[in-house]
Amino acid sequence: MPALSNASLSHLEPRVAVPCYDRRAVTPGIVHIGVGGFHRAHQAMYLDELMRRGQALDWGIVGVGVMPGDRLMREVLAAQDHLYTLVVKHPGGEREPRVIGAMLDYLFAPDDPEAVIERMADPAIRIVSLTVTEGGYNFHPVSGEFDLDNRDVQHDLANPVAPRSAFGLVVEALVRRRERGLAPFTIMSCDNIQGNGDVARRMFAAFARARDPALGEWLEAKVAFPNAMVDRITPVTQPADIEELASEFGIEDAWPVVCEPFTQWVLEDHFTCGRPAFEQVGVQLVEDVVPYELMKLRLLNASHQALCYFGYLAGYRYAHEVCRDPLFVDFLLGYMRHEGSPTLAPVPGVDLEQYRQTLIERFANPEIKDTLARLCAESSDRIPKWLVPVIREQLEAGGEIRRSAAVVASWARYAEGIDEQGEPIVVVDRLKDELMALAAVYRSRPTAFIDNRELFGDLVEHERFRDAYLSTLRSLHEYGARTTLEALTGEQGQGAK
Repeated sequence: MPALSNASLSHLEPRVAVPCYDRRAVTPGIVHIGVGGFHRAHQAMYLDELMRRGQALDWGIVGVGVMPGDRLMREVLAAQDHLYTLVVKHPGGEREPRVIGAMLDYLFAPDDPEAVIERMADPAIRIVSLTVTEGGYNFHPVSGEFDLDNRDVQHDLANPVAPRSAFGLVVEALVRRRERGLAPFTIMSCDNIQGNGDVARRMFAAFARARDPALGEWLEAKVAFPNAMVDRITPVTQPADIEELASEFGIEDAWPVVCEPFTQWVLEDHFTCGRPAFEQVGVQLVEDVVPYELMKLRLLNASHQALCYFGYLAGYRYAHEVCRDPLFVDFLLGYMRHEGSPTLAPVPGVDLEQYRQTLIERFANPEIKDTLARLCAESSDRIPKWLVPVIREQLEAGGEIRRSAAVVASWARYAEGIDEQGEPIVVVDRLKDELMALAAVYRSRPTAFIDNRELFGDLVEHERFRDAYLSTLRSLHEYGARTTLEALTGEQGQGAK
């Protein structure tokens, strides 16, 4: 079985979709920093689809890795002519493999930062895109301010032509473009954070301002940072995925990507030097991404939190197990309909009831095997951004908050580190020690967990929230997750109906 490469494409089975365009005719137009599974299942897939239609051949991708662990990605992709297989896993067990050819090169910045800078300074590059995760934007979790004390940032400010960080690399490339009379490229964040373009603008401008105040002002005024909402469940590639691809489809791919069928990309149409015709392959180009972004954060992301702690405590370990249980589906739909959705403005072109039902179907896909442990991780970065705003708006409007308060209580119960069977729970969170200490004193200080103002502000002072939280927490300790949910859904009506 030949390894995946340009030469082996013609030998693959007919049921494997391969690039139908001449990859030799594709030229770079985008540099992407942070080539992980999501980028390869999302942005690169959209560009590949355009290329299959004979378009965007001047928008090929050059990947860039800045972290030490990215060296392996560089080696794998280079050995495969930068091809990889994207496998869509359908709920019924069907597999839909396609080879993606939109990536042309991959540069490992620690080995040669100059090559990365000069590639971005090339006038052919008109977009620099990012999937560097929330942590990659280097802002303080409480203040939201750029962390100038970061070791790599300090290094890059002292050594601007030999940077280590994405900030140093990108800003130095922009400096060179300005010196050469070239228009700045667009910086396009594809990370799953609220106002991702606005966040990127603030952070890159803060770095540039620290280097030179005038440079910071120029960057903030001249560089486009479109906001985007991105969505596709993309689990970490497992050894079984590699083995299955080889045995079932005859493809030897050292690092394929697996994903769900659903994909969405809502993108503000704000670019400095043009863009691919994304709208022709399903991307929604809009003036304002906020309504779509809030829809995803408060329905999809918050619902993940609504299912994961209760589900884990009840003995489930995968999202699809939870979402095939009518009791949990009833609770989730009840939250979405009566608490999350009332906080949303109208979302152009979206039927919210259909969107809610689609979320349940997506979560219930048994082929994705999304673990509850993953969804429960880093809750201190998630709950305050996805669920607490729902609680606040509903309190102000006099709306329902009981299910949202119950989710917070389920998190507190989970943070005790022991499940209902007495087995230890591995809590993964930047505030792990603090959270577990607060959860442990429930019996002597019932509100200790929600007294944490860094996470919840003054919510503990709202009697309606406090009472709902305490009622659920008591029930979880006395009766367990299932009985607690039965009481909640019984009191609130049948949300799934």
